Formats: sequence, structure tokens, C-alpha cells
Amino acid sequence: MAETTLGEIRTNIPARMDRLPWARWHWLIVVGLGTVWILDGLEVTIVGAIGSRLTEESSGLGLTPGEIGLAAAIYVAGACAGSLFFGYLTDRFGRKKLFMLTLGVYLAATVATAFAPTPLFFFICRFFTGAGIGGEYAAINSAIDELIPARRRGLVDLAINGSYWLGAAFGAVVSVILLNEDFLAADLGWRFAFGLGAIFGLVILLVRRNVPESPRWMFIHGHDEEAEKLVTGIEKEIERETGTDLAEPDRYLTIHQRKSIGFGEIVRVAVTKYPKRFVLGLSLFIGQAFLYNSVFFTYSLVLTVLLDVPTATAPWFLVPIALGNFAGPLLLGRFFDSVGRKVMITTCYAGSGVLLVVTGMLLDNGVLDATWLTAAWVVVFFFASSGASAAYLTVSEIFPMETRAMAIAFFYAVGTGLGGIIGPILFGQFVEQGLHQVVIGYYIGAGLMIAAGLVEAIIGVEAANRSLEDIAEPLSSSAEAARK
Repeated sequence: MAETTLGEIRTNIPARMDRLPWARWHWLIVVGLGTVWILDGLEVTIVGAIGSRLTEESSGLGLTPGEIGLAAAIYVAGACAGSLFFGYLTDRFGRKKLFMLTLGVYLAATVATAFAPTPLFFFICRFFTGAGIGGEYAAINSAIDELIPARRRGLVDLAINGSYWLGAAFGAVVSVILLNEDFLAADLGWRFAFGLGAIFGLVILLVRRNVPESPRWMFIHGHDEEAEKLVTGIEKEIERETGTDLAEPDRYLTIHQRKSIGFGEIVRVAVTKYPKRFVLGLSLFIGQAFLYNSVFFTYSLVLTVLLDVPTATAPWFLVPIALGNFAGPLLLGRFFDSVGRKVMITTCYAGSGVLLVVTGMLLDNGVLDATWLTAAWVVVFFFASSGASAAYLTVSEIFPMETRAMAIAFFYAVGTGLGGIIGPILFGQFVEQGLHQVVIGYYIGAGLMIAAGLVEAIIGVEAANRSLEDIAEPLSSSAEAARK
């Protein structure tokens, strides 16, 4: 991409992108970028589903239940580190370069995991696998929100983030097959599971080559001529497909182009200019990260150790839960655009928290066996999944474009670091102590979700159907945005 002289420009590219009718080009973005969440779901579920197998000496690793929780925490720690490192590079060097690089890191690390000879090597591979996935969260979410029209942003973002659970369902089914010792030896099945993730990632990499750079990133960083050519080409392609002429929007921005923004300015903007939004982002991420990472990294252990479900059949219980998680964002996503962000996020967070309290009480009193616990989780996570997906949408929307990827990375890293690292370690110990302690962990998760819902209700930002530049004015924008 050719360099151009940095200066002041006047552009209507954001308005042109937002007024585009839905077309095949948008499906390319969804498939090329959104499918990576399937990989993350596959990774997390495979480890959760094969966790009990990895505790067996015949697996070749012989981890303890506590070490399974530690492996989960190491994966999350890698994701946090990767999101911060690659998130900064995404804002500096562009969305496309980084969403290609981060997927490459994931591929290399997950292949190495399949050949792990020792627990230490396994832990190291999990860290770098997480780093690749964490980098994906920053690069992909920022690119998607900058390429999808405002009127569809809520539905598309939630559906894409929810596709994580298609990977979870697939991982659970595959785990059942690969854990069958009549099919593969105990020390081989789990290795093939990680190998499948690498194959799927390679397919995504090939599709992703055709996804363009974000024109919003391009015009801010001195590539305004290339951005203009890109958007003009997209418009012509969509006009040919739809048979309509697109009207030229009259909404313009005056932009002072810049090469990069340092960490200091990013923190200053988040804390001093948008302090309420800063608190909101942390609340949403900590709540969902603790709930999801603690429950799903150790769910197989709860089933096998505490509810006497056989190791070979335990992954089947994850399939309906995963499908419920996917159904939530898919069915409720449109309401985030029509009813609004604040009402839907508050309802999904607080509602799932209340349902989780009820589930914990029933489980602690011996009312729920493995089957009924699974049914309860389907209902809880139908709502929780929509809220969790909306957390990524929220922090992507409510901060300026120049800091978008870094904002996603920061809140993912801090929220997941607090909720996602502590949660799995804590729950790994709870499993060893008994069912009552696990239920206490569920209550903690419920409290965090309800608290996050209340924070959204009080200080949430209504971003439905609004241009990203209206929600948070670009730092590079002139104080007086020009209009024709």
C-alpha cells in the first residue's frame, strides 16, 4: 500500500459505508473474518471436553484437575497478552496485516500443541495459541464494525461472536469420537482434536486473503486515495449486484491524518474523556469472562468427577449448551438494533445472572442431575451469550476509531485477566473440594453478571443505528465536522 503525505482531508467514506445495502460483499466479510470465533469455541471446548482424559496417565500427560484449570488460565493469559500486543499493532499497522498474522500465530501454536510431549510444553503451546486468538479479537472486531453498515451492526456483530458456539458444538462432537479408545488410543485422540483446529484455521486463512483493509483506518493513516478507490470499487460491485444507483451521502468529516497513537493518549482518552464508558467496558467484560471461562473450562470435570458421567460421553452434554449459546445471539441479535442496546444488554446480563442463582440452588439441593443441569445451562446461556457478545460490540462502538482495536484489546485483557484467569483456577480447586464449592462459584459468577447488567442500565450508551463517528468522534476529526 503506497504511502501518502499526511495532512487534513475531507471525506464522506463512513457515510458511504453505512448506507450500503446488504450484498454478497458483506457475506465475504462475515465468512472471512467472523468464522475465527468458531476456532476459539473449538479450542476452549476441546480442552474442556478432553480435560478428564488429560488427567489419565494413558494420555501421555497425566495432568491433575488443578492443572487442567491451570492450562485454561494459561490459555487465557496468552489471549490477554496477545490482545494487548497485537491490538496495538492493529491500530498502528492496519486491520488486515494483523488479522493475517494473528491467525498464523494460532495455526503454528495449535499444531505444536498436538505434538506436546510434556505438561510444560503443553502449557507453553496453550499460551501462544491463546495469544493468536486474543490478537484476533482486537483485529477482527474492529474490522467488522468498520465494514458493516450501522443499521446491521448489532445483529451481525452478535451473530458473529455467537458463532463461537458452533465451534464449541463441533468440538464436543469431535471429542466424543476422538476420545473413543476403540477408534484411537488414549494418547492420540486428544492430539488429533487439536490438529483439526489447525486444518480449519488454514481454510479460514485462504478465504481471508480476499478481505480488504478497513477504509476508515486507511484514510486516517494517510492512505485516503487507496481508501477512495476501495470504497468506489465496493459501491460499483454492489450497484451491479442490486441493479440500483447509490446516492452520494452529504455527510462529511474533516480529518487530520496521523500515523499512530501512543498508549498514553489511548489511556488518557478512555479515562479522562470517557470515564463512564471505561467503567462500563470493564463491568461487562469481567462479568462474562468469569462466568464463561470458569464454567466451560471445567464443565467436563464437574460432569465426570461430581456427577458420575463417563468420560467418553461427557462431551455430548456440551452440544445442547453450545447450540443454546449460538441461538441466543442469532435470535435476539436483531432486537439490539430495534429495541436498543441498553435494554437488551441489561436484560441479558441481569436475567442470566438470576437464572444462574436458581440453577445453583437447585443443584446444591440435589434436584438436578447431569441431564437437568444441562437443560438449565441451555436456558442460562441463551441469554448470557447475547450479553457476552454485546460486550465486544459495546467497547468497539463507544471509543474513537483510532483507539478501537486497542480498546477492545484492553477491555478483553483486563476483564478476561481478572475474570478468565482467576475463574478457571478457582473452579479447578472447587471441583476438587466438592459440589457445594462449585455452586458457590456459580453464585459469584451470577453476582458479577447481575452487577454488570445494572451498570449497563445506569450508564450504558445507546448506539443502535448510529454511525460509529457519531457515537465517539474520531480523535483525528476537526472540532467542527464539515458538511456539504
